[in-house]
Amino acid sequence: MKKLLTGNEAIARGAWEAGVVVCTAYPGTPSTQITEHAAEYDEMYAEWSPNEKVALEVGGGAAIAGGRAMVAMKHVGVNVAADPLFTLAYTGINGGLLLVAADDPGMHSSQNEQDSRHFGRAAKVPILEPADSQEAKDFTKLAFELSESFDTPVMLRVTTRVAHAQTTVELGDRQEVGLKKYEKIAAKYVMVPAYARRRHVVVESRLGKLQEYSETASLNRIEWNDTKIGVITSGVTYQYVKETMKDASILKLGITFPLPRKLITEFAEQVDKLYVIEELEPFIEDYIKSWGIEVHGKDTFSVIGEILPETIREKMGIEVENTVDNNEAASAIPIRPPVLCPGCPHRGLFYVLSKLKTTVAGDIGCYTLGSLAPLNAMDTTICMGASIGNAIGMEKARGKDFARNLVAVIGDSTFIHSGITGLIDVVYNKATTTTIILDNRTTGMTGHQENPTTGFTIKGEPIKEVDLELLVKAIGVERVVVVDPFDLDKVEKTLKEEMAAEEPSVIITKRICALIDKESDKTPYIVSQEACTGCMRCMKLACPCIIKEGKKVRINTAQCVGCGLCVTVCPSGAIKKEGEANV
Repeated sequence: MKKLLTGNEAIARGAWEAGVVVCTAYPGTPSTQITEHAAEYDEMYAEWSPNEKVALEVGGGAAIAGGRAMVAMKHVGVNVAADPLFTLAYTGINGGLLLVAADDPGMHSSQNEQDSRHFGRAAKVPILEPADSQEAKDFTKLAFELSESFDTPVMLRVTTRVAHAQTTVELGDRQEVGLKKYEKIAAKYVMVPAYARRRHVVVESRLGKLQEYSETASLNRIEWNDTKIGVITSGVTYQYVKETMKDASILKLGITFPLPRKLITEFAEQVDKLYVIEELEPFIEDYIKSWGIEVHGKDTFSVIGEILPETIREKMGIEVENTVDNNEAASAIPIRPPVLCPGCPHRGLFYVLSKLKTTVAGDIGCYTLGSLAPLNAMDTTICMGASIGNAIGMEKARGKDFARNLVAVIGDSTFIHSGITGLIDVVYNKATTTTIILDNRTTGMTGHQENPTTGFTIKGEPIKEVDLELLVKAIGVERVVVVDPFDLDKVEKTLKEEMAAEEPSVIITKRICALIDKESDKTPYIVSQEACTGCMRCMKLACPCIIKEGKKVRINTAQCVGCGLCVTVCPSGAIKKEGEANV
């Protein structure tokens, strides 16, 4: 049976067919849907972990106990999970362990471009790279066989295009592999220095065996055509090379670490000119150059952004006839700047922060959009959980006077992920930082996943939720205030009081995300053109529903969700519920 699947769906399916029993993750685009789909299979336990480090530790524990485990995350999540990754490479596994790392060339939804292959190489674990959904499923299944055969974690590296594109997949049945026998082996799993030194020897020996396997593995294959040009490639760029360079000979690599040196050398010797076409870093190219082989790569293609078919045509001088001008087509599409959603609970807070000209150390989440005009209410965004630490550093560098107009903002899920330790630092090292936890009852940016503060698991099972008020008080914060972010007067008053305090404080803004709010009145608002004075104060809210027309404004009722925030800032009373005023 064949079915159209995204790469993420195919990976989840591959895990199910491979007999996986535990799937863990922290949501992050482009990897989120892997675990969401894994949770649909009753045979697999699935969880949203508090962060990627915990996710890999849980997966590692399951694998050591004898069960096959899959852990999924986006590329920056691999940074967070690096600590257990490097040591699990030393301990090896029992049941198979797969780490899916989803890179984001072009930064469609990320704060940086990062090549996870470097982590795989540094940890000395094998890296597989599928080029479509069928390979995503097949490589996932193979990864568990390799993991158990070579006693190692395996990395499956995908990119946004593979993760989200749909191709047909041949479905198979689930293989019930069962649990492997668990044995207590301290010398293998307890990484004190004496044991770790021995395990490092094992890692190096294993790498040599993986190298031999890579030379003959069917995942690496040559497709011979004209030998004037030879291209070495992997992942989604293989598809683009096939589409654009129809006459070229291609060495498609499904295993990108360790590389098949003999196979690459033989291929290089039989083509006149050799190219490596790979997104982001010259990972494959640098290896080939180190072997003394002449090759072109990043002298032609950039290390920045995606490599698309049109990129290859341009760089390789390939002319195309009778095609649509994509640039012309794209220019006809109106630009939609990123903006907080209609009714977003964060809008009121950022409006007040902007009004007070507050210095705001920001964090990763949909609320990062508060940094954009006209709100302009954020000074920094570095990584998950960094806002509180950034604010502490600002205060320690510039003094308490500066801190009187300084806050850290962080979402509820992000606070659980990696903000708790920052708040502990505030208390422990005597900072006076005011932290604002934006509690919208969901993990909004990645598509409304549950988290430990929502009261439900990934499978919708009710659980005892984390009480943010009790948590921050347990850390040692005595000043804790909960406010509705749409109560602008209360928000402003609270901000002034807490920033002026000579001790740590936490403000929790609590209001459900508008996109999952099923209970509030959604009747849209309209603007009375007779009453509107054209002061444009409502435009400062950055609500996409409010549109400037001439010297006045109107509200797009198709978008408006009836939050009423605009009513609170309109000095003329021109904004009314639909049906209550004449336009």
